[in-house]
Amino acid sequence: MRQDIRITDQAFDPELELAGFRASLSEAGALVSFTGLVRPAGKDGDVSILSLQHYPGMTERGIADAVVKAAERWPLEAALVIHRVGDMTPHDPIVLVATASAHRRAAFEAADFLMDFLKSRALFWKSETGAEGRQWIEPRDEDYADAARWDDS
Repeated sequence: MRQDIRITDQAFDPELELAGFRASLSEAGALVSFTGLVRPAGKDGDVSILSLQHYPGMTERGIADAVVKAAERWPLEAALVIHRVGDMTPHDPIVLVATASAHRRAAFEAADFLMDFLKSRALFWKSETGAEGRQWIEPRDEDYADAARWDDS
C-alpha cells in the first residue's frame, strides 16, 4: 500500500493534489477524499487566523502509524494525507485525506478512520485569533467519541 503523508506550512490545491493521486492509481475502483477548510467562525465569534503547530517528526510518524492501521483494516491501494501548519485564514484548505481501494466501503471507512485520528489524536496544537484575541482550541467530546468508534472494531 502506497502512502503519501505531508505536513506543510505552504498552501496547497486539493483538486490538483487529488488529480495527481488519482493518476497514480492502478487497481482502485473507489477514491474517497475529504478536504477540511478553515472555518470563518469559531465558538467565540469570527476567526481571522487559525494557527497550527506540530511536533516535527513525531506528528508525521503518528499519522503514518494511523495509515498503516487503516491498511491493516481495509484493503487500500493508496492513502494521501496533507495537513497544513502555521497561520491560515478562513476558507484556506487545512487538511486533505484521500483513500483508494477496489471497493467504496473500504475507501469510505478508511478515510473516516484517518480523519477521526487527525481530529482527536494527531499531535497538533490549534489556536484561533479573532476579536477576543487568541484562544487555544481543544478537540471536542464529539471528536473523541468519533475516534473511539474504531477502538473495538
